[in-house]
Amino acid sequence: MNNRDFQIISKIFKEIEVVEDLIVGFNLEKFSSDERTKRAVCMTIINIGELTKSLTEDFKDAYNNIPWKSIAGMRDITAHKYQTLKVGDVWVTILNDIPKLKVQLNEILKDVLD
Repeated sequence: MNNRDFQIISKIFKEIEVVEDLIVGFNLEKFSSDERTKRAVCMTIINIGELTKSLTEDFKDAYNNIPWKSIAGMRDITAHKYQTLKVGDVWVTILNDIPKLKVQLNEILKDVLD
């Protein structure tokens, strides 16, 4: 992995930690009613997707088990269709996709740093 991809993956990992911190103590109902947290989480999802778009094609090909296009697509939907975005879809992303991505990135970083 080149240094640029390593830096991007490290930044994505930090953004995931931001999402985790933002939703401590939240459930779907509380998340749905907290506009500030919804917007902060959505901005963080946008950041993750934008960073993903900056990874090299070689890197994405090497780790093609990660749904890079879907991550970038979620960024696009969140950024361009925020007013029609379903809070439940964001919540599912937070609960299912973000933790899975964190595990996958952790494995990549572990392999690189070992």
